Amino acid sequence: MSPELLRLILAQVCLHAAMTGTRMAAPLLALQLGYSAAAVGVLLSLFALTQVFLALPAGRFADRHGLKRPLGIAVGAACSGAAVAALLPGFPALCLAALLTGGATGVAIIALQRHVGHSVSGPAELRKVFSWLAIAPAAANFIGPFSAGLLIDHAGRSAGDTLGFRVALGAMALLPLACWALARGAKDSPGTAAPEGGARPRALDLLAAPMFRRLLFINWLQSASWDVHTFVLPLLGHERGLSASVIGTLLGAFAVAAAGIRVLLPTLARRWTERQVIVAANVVTAAVFAAYPLMPGAWGMGLCSVMLGIALGAVQPMVMSMLHQITPAARYGEALALRVMTLNASSVAMPMLFGAAGALIGVAGLFWVVGTVVALGTPAVRGLTAPPPASGADHNL
Repeated sequence: MSPELLRLILAQVCLHAAMTGTRMAAPLLALQLGYSAAAVGVLLSLFALTQVFLALPAGRFADRHGLKRPLGIAVGAACSGAAVAALLPGFPALCLAALLTGGATGVAIIALQRHVGHSVSGPAELRKVFSWLAIAPAAANFIGPFSAGLLIDHAGRSAGDTLGFRVALGAMALLPLACWALARGAKDSPGTAAPEGGARPRALDLLAAPMFRRLLFINWLQSASWDVHTFVLPLLGHERGLSASVIGTLLGAFAVAAAGIRVLLPTLARRWTERQVIVAANVVTAAVFAAYPLMPGAWGMGLCSVMLGIALGAVQPMVMSMLHQITPAARYGEALALRVMTLNASSVAMPMLFGAAGALIGVAGLFWVVGTVVALGTPAVRGLTAPPPASGADHNL
């Protein structure tokens, strides 16, 4: 791993941790202030809402201006959002913090992924660098909530006291500054000038490409599998009579396995192609979903959770590598934005669909239905092809 890539990974960890820490502290503060569970649900949805609507403009902005300008805007937004919530701890400020930190994370991810894609050449190098970059969100999902929780508990303990929350949110406001300090020395990737004359390229042009649609569908399939596991495992554990701590351990084992496989992927990327990894992940995912409801105890469910974490954790870096191979270089940011929009919109809608389906067919039935859909989607993976390196990606779109 190059020193610059390491700095960019740490920069993403800092900015993403600011969002995850805020996402952990904000609902707890809202509950302490007396707001209802419904209000907390609205608050949590705002973290993803801005990523849906800002992704496409952010992708186009990154295509025009490279890395540092969109990253600087993201840092400013994340700092401002968390700082306002720390200074004015009320529900409107928490909503603003959710919108700003959530949107900043989406903008930063698009800019960083585009920059990394421009910085290397060749499928093997793309697989390797995106495997490393995918570790950042997993690390941030631990660092942000863990540090925020410690500060909340130790900075203010009395009932009704918001000091601990304000200190935690203030610390989250400082993390994006560390992101900027780490990333500002990176060599900026060049932007592309807007076309002079003629029609401006549209996002629908990308969706018209069969290979791009196929890849987006495969990524959605794996993302939905991730969401259904996170949503349904607590229900299945409750049916099995497992305690909350055991259910939490099972979810933790899934997260650790997903992060662990990403550490190993740079080595595996030298031997396996993107298509081979994604096909293997699809097969394992379908098999695990079929077996999960048949496991009577925590150990069997834990094994399924680890296997599923390995399978789903391996997919994102391969998808990102393939995405950069089939997309014109001038539209990397826009393609990344469409991916972010699709996955975030799915994460908003899928839990409601899972809840309705689970009420009709039961928890076990939901596992089997999703497993069947994943298995039926495997032929789409087999149709994935990347262009020859010498021919350029523009011929695919």
